[in-house]
Amino acid sequence: MTDPRTLTKLIILYMLDKFDYPLTKAKILELVLKKEYSNYWTFTSAIFELTEDDLIESSSTHSSTLISLTDKGRESLSFFKNRISEGIRSDIDRYCEENSLEIANDLSVMTNYYRSSSGDYIAELSARDKSEDLIKISINMPTEESAVRACEHWREKSSEIYSHILENLL
Repeated sequence: MTDPRTLTKLIILYMLDKFDYPLTKAKILELVLKKEYSNYWTFTSAIFELTEDDLIESSSTHSSTLISLTDKGRESLSFFKNRISEGIRSDIDRYCEENSLEIANDLSVMTNYYRSSSGDYIAELSARDKSEDLIKISINMPTEESAVRACEHWREKSSEIYSHILENLL
């Protein structure tokens, strides 16, 4: 029997291995908590330890944390995957299959903002198709509130805006 923290780490690695692109920390946590494989504190500790051991990489925006599997993580999983029961692997496989479209959509529209050296805010907006950027825009905004609003509107209207830009450029 695998101890809970090790099992949580293996579940995270296994889930990340199911996709060719990073997953949001929230999506991984959703599965872990929904199926009661772990609790929030063990999950958070596992993410920290996996990052420290270079088995996963994470990057954060103002709205989410993206987690991806490293080559070292993929190699480690290949040695220890058999420590995850067949039932848990089936649950993860089913969850990934049933939620693959939603997971991909979560990653297709990305936003971030930060304060520039001049004191303004830069809103970074992008739309992706799998691992390819379709459009990437950086806009200077006068206030943090306006940068947040731009990010929110981009999430709602990115397809419209992208189509409008293409139509006007072509």
